[in-house]
Amino acid sequence: MSIGRLAGKGGERRLPGLTIALIAAQAILYATLASGGPPGVDALLRWGAKSGPLVTDAGQGWRLLSANLLHRDALHLGLNLLVFAGVGTAVERACRWWDYVALLVVSGLATMTGSLWWSPAVSVGASGWVFGCVGALLVLGRRARNGPGARFRWFSGENALPTVLVFLWLGWTSVGVDNAGHLGGLMAGLLMGVLPRSRAWGPGLSRAVSLVGLAVLGAAVVVTERSGWRVERDDGFGVAVALPDGWRREEDGQGRRAFSNGLTGLGRATLTAEAIEAGEPGDGSAQARHFLDESLVPGRAGPEGRTVSVGAVEPASLGGRPAQRIRAELDGAGRRTHLVAWFVPRGEWVYRLVFTWPQAYPAYARVVERMTADVRFEEPASLRIARARALLVPGVAGPLRELGHSLRRWGLAADAVEPLASAVRLAPTQVDTRVELARAYFESGQVEEGCHAAAEARVYGPSDTGALEAGVRCALARGDTAGALLRLEEARRVDPRDARLRAAEGALKAALEPSGP
Repeated sequence: MSIGRLAGKGGERRLPGLTIALIAAQAILYATLASGGPPGVDALLRWGAKSGPLVTDAGQGWRLLSANLLHRDALHLGLNLLVFAGVGTAVERACRWWDYVALLVVSGLATMTGSLWWSPAVSVGASGWVFGCVGALLVLGRRARNGPGARFRWFSGENALPTVLVFLWLGWTSVGVDNAGHLGGLMAGLLMGVLPRSRAWGPGLSRAVSLVGLAVLGAAVVVTERSGWRVERDDGFGVAVALPDGWRREEDGQGRRAFSNGLTGLGRATLTAEAIEAGEPGDGSAQARHFLDESLVPGRAGPEGRTVSVGAVEPASLGGRPAQRIRAELDGAGRRTHLVAWFVPRGEWVYRLVFTWPQAYPAYARVVERMTADVRFEEPASLRIARARALLVPGVAGPLRELGHSLRRWGLAADAVEPLASAVRLAPTQVDTRVELARAYFESGQVEEGCHAAAEARVYGPSDTGALEAGVRCALARGDTAGALLRLEEARRVDPRDARLRAAEGALKAALEPSGP
């Protein structure tokens, strides 16, 4: 109030038109947003609130300015407008209009840029303008010995420090206050008062434009620094995915790797990844169809929303490997969401990666495209350990068998043949090793060699279910489904409680039944 009274002294009483216009604009915006109650986060985002992911991922840098016009509730609006009316009027009357515009642009950018540098959280409010004007008045009053700024020498003296400290203290002791933004606005105001050389902040328009240009450049540097990417690796399953730096790990309650951009409503983008043990090598189609039946039923609500439309399973490629892909549209909490699910087989495992992003921000499609383009499948830790053991203990059957088993399980059946054959020569009575060798032959397309290995496994283990199952695989590989069923029934008699054998028997019987008309 003291600042406001001082602003009317000294012969300068021109109407602070820009300050009044900004106050009116903020009040009208809030009234529009709050017509049905205090605006929520989604409403603020629609109207331009600062949000780290939307600035860095979606490239919406204009939010660093628009966020200064928005407020989260009536108290927030009232406090900011009350102080801004005093300090804004004072600064507008003490300087040229272009200097005042430059101060508002620079302090607004500095406020939201400082907020972005500190945290990607949603932030709004004109408090940065308030702190920018206060900082400018401090320097203006200290430097001016005559002219419009001289009357602010009182404010820059013994009363300055308590005023600024009280403002900052209110921020640090309150919940949900963007203190980094406050400091950014204050520092911008101080610099705007220090850099110009004349009593009215510069000899002309060019200096104001230059200062705004420097502020834009500084904001661009911070946005670029916050727009980096990192690589998330799962060494156990040998998969690496590139993510924006701002994305964070989440718990989805089902043990899957889950990441998101941190938003909970409008603008939310996610990635969930898991490795599903299929038990048999495949192309991922079974897991894709299961995902369709369980998670993408049209009209049914899921974690990311209700399924509106879903496409068919289509062949694709991810990380240089053949894959299956599903596209869908979801609708939840007033927002439409795109979904793309990938199913990538790798030996006995199927990787499932599900990406979602908001339809309201199409720039996120490019983010997801980059994430999928940078997916890499690396050698899992278990396979590296198996290789190391086979090298450290050469000529021993156990490490060779372990290496062959790991190679086959991770889809390298042809590479598994040599260590498994060596393990068989070193320990010919080990039935499990012979069964592994037979499976490696079958999975690498060497049917006759696989059948020979299966027959030898049966010799050494006539009642071993693994050896009997290897015989089933031989019959199936030769196209003898009836013979495979007979061998499977024999294996079931040896171990009638084996659920896997029981399911295989049911599938074979269904395949042998004559089709209907």
